[in-house]
Amino acid sequence: MRKIALLSTIITLAASLSGTPKLTVVVLTDGLTGENITQLQPYLQQGGLRTLAEEGYRSSLTFPHLVFGGDETTASLLTGQTPFDHGYAMDSVFDTRKRKAVPLLEDPNVTGIGTTVHISPEALMSPTLADRLRIKHMDAKIYALGLRPSTTVLMAGHCATACCWLEPVEQQWVSTGYYSYGLPAAADAFNRSGRIAELAERTWTPRMAISTYLHPTAKERKNSFSYLPSTNLLLTPAANTLVIELALALQQKEALGKDNIPDMLLLQLNTLTPEANSDDIETAEQEDMYLCLNQDLGYLMDQLDKRIGRESYQLLVIGLPRKGVGSAKREALHLAQQHFNIDKASALLNTYLMALYGHERWVDGAYGTTIYLNHKLIEQKKMDLAALQRQAANFMLEFEGVKFAYTQTDLMNQPALLSSYNKRTMGDVVVTLYNQWQEGKAVLLYRSGSRRIYPEHLDINDLKQLLEL
Repeated sequence: MRKIALLSTIITLAASLSGTPKLTVVVLTDGLTGENITQLQPYLQQGGLRTLAEEGYRSSLTFPHLVFGGDETTASLLTGQTPFDHGYAMDSVFDTRKRKAVPLLEDPNVTGIGTTVHISPEALMSPTLADRLRIKHMDAKIYALGLRPSTTVLMAGHCATACCWLEPVEQQWVSTGYYSYGLPAAADAFNRSGRIAELAERTWTPRMAISTYLHPTAKERKNSFSYLPSTNLLLTPAANTLVIELALALQQKEALGKDNIPDMLLLQLNTLTPEANSDDIETAEQEDMYLCLNQDLGYLMDQLDKRIGRESYQLLVIGLPRKGVGSAKREALHLAQQHFNIDKASALLNTYLMALYGHERWVDGAYGTTIYLNHKLIEQKKMDLAALQRQAANFMLEFEGVKFAYTQTDLMNQPALLSSYNKRTMGDVVVTLYNQWQEGKAVLLYRSGSRRIYPEHLDINDLKQLLEL
């Protein structure tokens, strides 16, 4: 308890020594790692990531997840809870009636605004950071802007004023009808301005001579990378620039941080690029993405410093690894690689069970690392479900790459494993794999006008204290 007690006295996300900040800005950044920041820090221009690394507070945050790198991690970060409590164990949940995986946040009762996506946070079972602020300050203005609908809605939580995400094909900001405010007026004005199309048609090429980069590939040395963002908008610097520009437009139009009621902006940015197969920087393209992100964050901080004052807002940048260690690096280091296909494994399991018990559909399906048995059939045959689950788990252990196979009963008796699952996604058999080259760790960069102390490492229990408002 000593660590948590220290946290509660020296740092609270939405409080400072001089009182509650007028504006809290939370930036979730896909693929951003502490190792990459350290490596590039001497080469980054002043501002943005470099300023945060030098003048702010840096920490790491670990997650006790068997599944890591998707929006289940975002949900844990924003709620301070594990998937067992917040219910978002995987991006999708297997629907045994439809026999397929469906997005967990899919909500047919909600209309899309400028999009055919129907989505809401109703499936999220715990209050988020935005919800906590709303509970304490009913008149707070809370906006979430992102690159993907699911991440954006998780950031917005249940009680945000509004949210919107960038639709790459139509090249416009879109939203969900779940939030009463609808599409923010600033986003609608942005759509009509032509700014998205302007950046989407501006070719992305190296900012510097290719020879000056630390990680150019042989291909890049021969022919520098060149992309038209419109072909893959969300994986180019243009997407980050558009999020930052809309955030500043919203801040101005809605007067965020201009009164004594604390407001919040939650932004999703990205460091992943079209050619990246790893969170580690392995190409000049990835390196250039960091240089552009540094500039965009620097512009955001500079504008907020001028508009509301450094002492009146706080900025928390969180890097969430998505891809882990890439295949090229594993091969170079002679690290073994195991490949496991859950769909193929479930089909073979069904064939095995048919050979034993008759030509029936014994397996409803599979998703992620979870097998779902046909409970209706098992009940009709008056068979022992627990025994069949154990038999299926033993069969799954025979597959290359599978480390353990747990039945539902196994998970219920092991709290460390159960924390990564929820009853909606648990299934009958869950497998864990060897050689998971993705580390369950995020990097946090924090800047506030008043604080000078920040812990070097956090875990999920500390995060609960961090998110208290």
